[in-house]
Amino acid sequence: MSENYLFDRLAAFADVSPHKTFALRPDMDAQSFGQTFHNARRVAAALLAAGLQAGDRVAVQVDKSLEAVELYLGTVAAGGVFLPLNTAYTTAELEYFLSDASPSVVVCDPSREGEVAPLVGAAHLFTLAADGTGTLANALTEVAAEPAPRTADDLAAILYTSGTTGRSKGAMLSHDNLCSNSATLQDYWQFTEQDVVIHALPIFHTHGLFVATNIALLAGATVHFHAKFSPDLVIDAMPTATSLMGVPTFYTRLLDDARLTPDLAKNMRLFISGSAPLLVDTHEKWEQRTGHRILERYGMTETNMNTSNPYDGERRAGTVGFPLPGVELRVMGADGELPLGEIGVLEVRGPNVFKGYWQLPEKTAEELRLDGWFITGDLGIIDERGYVSIVGRGKDLIITGGFNVYPKEIEALIDDIEGVLESAVIGVAHPDFGEGVVAVVVPENDSLTLEDVKRVTAEKLAKFKQPKQILFLPELPRNTMGKVQKKALREAYANLFT
Repeated sequence: MSENYLFDRLAAFADVSPHKTFALRPDMDAQSFGQTFHNARRVAAALLAAGLQAGDRVAVQVDKSLEAVELYLGTVAAGGVFLPLNTAYTTAELEYFLSDASPSVVVCDPSREGEVAPLVGAAHLFTLAADGTGTLANALTEVAAEPAPRTADDLAAILYTSGTTGRSKGAMLSHDNLCSNSATLQDYWQFTEQDVVIHALPIFHTHGLFVATNIALLAGATVHFHAKFSPDLVIDAMPTATSLMGVPTFYTRLLDDARLTPDLAKNMRLFISGSAPLLVDTHEKWEQRTGHRILERYGMTETNMNTSNPYDGERRAGTVGFPLPGVELRVMGADGELPLGEIGVLEVRGPNVFKGYWQLPEKTAEELRLDGWFITGDLGIIDERGYVSIVGRGKDLIITGGFNVYPKEIEALIDDIEGVLESAVIGVAHPDFGEGVVAVVVPENDSLTLEDVKRVTAEKLAKFKQPKQILFLPELPRNTMGKVQKKALREAYANLFT
């Protein structure tokens, strides 16, 4: 029988232990590994009956559910290319993605069928609700398709970048991109069938789908499957769980809850954070409250995970650890690779690195070198012990009066000021300096003043690095994964100095 590279590996545990529980859901029946993969093969049969052919895209904008996971697995089994879309995307944004990706099948929430239907063209439109009902469920029969033959190099998914500059680009991820990275992480983070993972992440994103879900399937781990993040549900699950994959917002919200204690976390072995930088303050408070050090890692849409703090060894706050086994990482300047301790653009190479951008060969050539090195656009530094730290995005670099200013340095200083919750530093057009440094600060309480911030920055920073304006906001704009949207801040304050 021909091999379906990714599906066969994800299903391997289920084939051996079909009765083991895969998913525990609040107020719903548990579901086994065997049932999950049987359902996935039924979905594959329905997709094939709807006309899906090998290599066709299946565009999906639905709420998180176990049925949506089965749709992902069923797409891979049918030989299709899974294209998950953020549930927050508007009709106008959806129109762009569907026209760009030309899917042969589109799946949306029943409540949006009326607005999505005019956008799908000749594609087959299914609906899938959060409770698993919809026309996709109606199309399922007891016929379960055999997985279609697919090689390691065939596409398994297209994920659109978050589009912080210009139009979103479709990152093409192969079966091996996904499989190799998940297997590496399973081993590096020591996941086994004894683990119980709290899964409260969205599944339209690398972190929730290709890290949390794939690792659990490969390892044979059970998941507490939550439709969205809820401190109450996470706290309820923690005594019977062993690990939590989260974003910084999860940890700051849980720190606000008095129920978070060492006793609550005593069964847990691993707390992972990613998708956005974790404040050193959050790292330290979490250890004080629970006795656990959060493990921070670094990845992106185009590469899945690149680096991780060690499972055994020092997890250094403010860093994203070391390159994962099999992944190469270097820091590049204008004239080539930079020595340790110097800031430059991070490049990575390995089996995790994507195949290029969908229908954008010129953009692919700009960012993916012929020898396999991907130019991430992230500014980073490697210290004398080999730990990698992310300084910011290349586009976030501020050039003021001819001097380079790295926002992370100023943010770290401001975040340490008593009364500051967090900050974001941006560059804004300035008539004299080209760009002026602007600090946007979220106070913890009313006692913080502008003078407090000005005094510290004046004492600790060279004149050219000091913010020319300091603004207080109740919160920073973020996307659904918790990343601060500096582009939105730059747009909001574009005319501050002009």
